[in-house]
Order: sequence, then C-alpha cells, then structure tokens
Amino acid sequence: MDFATRIAAWQALHGRHGLPWQGPADPYRTWLSEIMLQQTQVSTVIPYYQRFLERFPDVAALAAASQEEVMPYWAGLGYYARARNLHRCAQQVVSDWGGRFPATAEQIATLPGIGRSTAAAIAAFSYGERSPILDGNVKRVFARHFGVEGDPTRREVEQRMWALADAQVAAAPQLDMRAYTQGLMDLGATVCTRGKPACERCPVADTCVARREGRQQELPSPKARKTVPQRQTGMLVLQHAGSVLLQQRPQSGIWGGLWSLPEFAAEGDPLDAARLLGHEPAAHYRLADFSHTFTHYKLNISPWYVHVQAPAALRDAAAEGVATRWMAAAELPSTALPAPVKKLLEGLFEAGLPGMPAADGLQASPSLFAPFPRHGART
Repeated sequence: MDFATRIAAWQALHGRHGLPWQGPADPYRTWLSEIMLQQTQVSTVIPYYQRFLERFPDVAALAAASQEEVMPYWAGLGYYARARNLHRCAQQVVSDWGGRFPATAEQIATLPGIGRSTAAAIAAFSYGERSPILDGNVKRVFARHFGVEGDPTRREVEQRMWALADAQVAAAPQLDMRAYTQGLMDLGATVCTRGKPACERCPVADTCVARREGRQQELPSPKARKTVPQRQTGMLVLQHAGSVLLQQRPQSGIWGGLWSLPEFAAEGDPLDAARLLGHEPAAHYRLADFSHTFTHYKLNISPWYVHVQAPAALRDAAAEGVATRWMAAAELPSTALPAPVKKLLEGLFEAGLPGMPAADGLQASPSLFAPFPRHGART
C-alpha cells in the first residue's frame, strides 16, 4: 500500500475526529480554522474559534463588520496580520466571489493571507481537490520519512518537499483527500512530534528513513541559530477614576489595530512622558519589568503606573493622528488588547492600586509583577 493511502487509512481509525471545525464541508469554517491554526496549537485555537464563529457565523457577517469589531475576537492569538488579512479576505470573497469561496486551491491562493498550503487544505477539506499540503508538521514528517536533508525553510529544500507531496497524491488515484490531509496533520501533531516521536504508533514507520537510520533527532535539519535582537520600551499605565488611557496602534506593525498603552523610551522619564500627553501625574509607581517575544525579536517592557488627578483633553495625541481614549474598567474585557498589556492590566486591577477598582471579568496574573507599594512613597 502506498504512503498516502496508509496515512488516510490510519486517520480513519486513529486520527482526530472531534475538532469543532470538522464535520460537513464548510469552506468558511475550514478557512477560519486554518488561519487560526497557523503557528498556534489546537488547544489554544479552540476557544477562540468558537467565540469567533458565534459572533461571525459566516463570511457575510465577517465582511460586514468593521476591523475594530473583529480585533477583540483575535486579541491574544498573536500574529495580528492574520486577523487583518482575515477581514480583508472575507470582504473580497463577498465582493469578488458572491460570498462563496472559490473552488480550487489556485483560486483560493489569490485571496489575502492564504498561502499555497493553506489554500490546498481548504480545497481538499471543502471540495476534495487533489492538492497536497506542506505545513510545518508535514515538513517534519516528510524530512524524516523520506530522508530529506537541509533546512526545510530554505527554498530549494522546500521545493524538493513540494515535489514529494505532489508525488504521493499522484501515486494514489483513489485517495480520500480529506482523510489524507487530516491524517498528515494528525501524524505530525500527535505521533511524529518534534521532541519524542512515537515511532511505534506510526503507520509508515516501516518505510521511514529516519527510523531505519536512527536519525529522528537529526531530521529535519535544524535552522542556523541566530541571535534574537532585543528592544526596550517603556509603557505608561495612566489611570483616572477607574479608567486607563489607551492608544490604538497603527494598522501595520506589531499589534496592528489593537488598543495598547502609551509608550516612551525605556530610559526616559515616565512623568515627562505623561506630561507630553497633557496629563499631570498625582502619584506614580514603578512596576516589574517583563518581556514579550515576537517572531524576530524580544521586547523588554518597563511599565509605570501613573495616577492622574485631573486629566487634560486628548487633543495632543489626536492631533498626531493617534486614536486615544480613556477606557473604563468594564470595557477592558471586550477591548482588543495585546496579550502582555492585558496581563499587565489584569494584575493591576487585581492589586487594587489607589483609585483603581477591581474590574469585572478580569482575572489576575500576579506572577508578572514584583512587589510594589500600594500607598508608599513615590519613586
């Protein structure tokens, strides 16, 4: 029996069948799940997927919403360009395709935010198209099973893997593409894992090059290690009467479109930064530094809590084209906040700093914070 048919047969018996996006073929649900699952684990995606689908049950509902309405349902998943492309894609499906996803992987790949492998997955699950996938887990399976040397992220290595992917489908003319596509995903996620592959449970172990040669830990070939750049920033938690000052980030760049805390140079004076925004501090406290790692760099954050007795108008920030507003505690749980900012605010509201009451719906994450004075001397 060929490689692809064995994978499909294994999936029918041992693969995952209870995931919320599985069931009757629905291109919208398949597309949504595939975008959410990019670089994100299934267990993390499931609650986001369910909440998103409840609010935007079909592509028309998503296209009709504003981006500001969409972002709170993505906040915390990271890689926010995915959410912006998701919204753009929905609008394009409605405007250019009459609200129906195109039926071929080649056409699907023309939509915003959809690459070749994702397009193939949507076409296979929704229409049974014979288009192979090649995501990160599948690359690991192919590298080990077929003994593919070299970094899979390099173009020439990836091209060899695409040729292998095409060949497996071509060799199985009666292949159930839905079962095979899901089987590859399941095999990579649950059996041929990065650290400890369960070769004894693998349906194609008898033909696996890495298992035969004892090279499971060598393949796929590791990337060349790079030094992760470090960046520093200061953040202001400007608070007045239970509300926090937030600024909306530009659509491009990190946390695009989300509401975040005002930033200033990490070595700068937080009081000067507050005054530049037009607000005179009444009290301030230094909070514990923490870090957040992005794909290409690590951001080290120095946060300051600044209590404002009588806030000025928001004219200065608005004049610079930055959307700025005082956000009440009750609004924060439904606001699109970056994950580290949400955790920071959760901890502060739970701590009960002067003038900052507890917020309904927010849970504490006190491990982010070093002890700081509640009513002590100013720093």
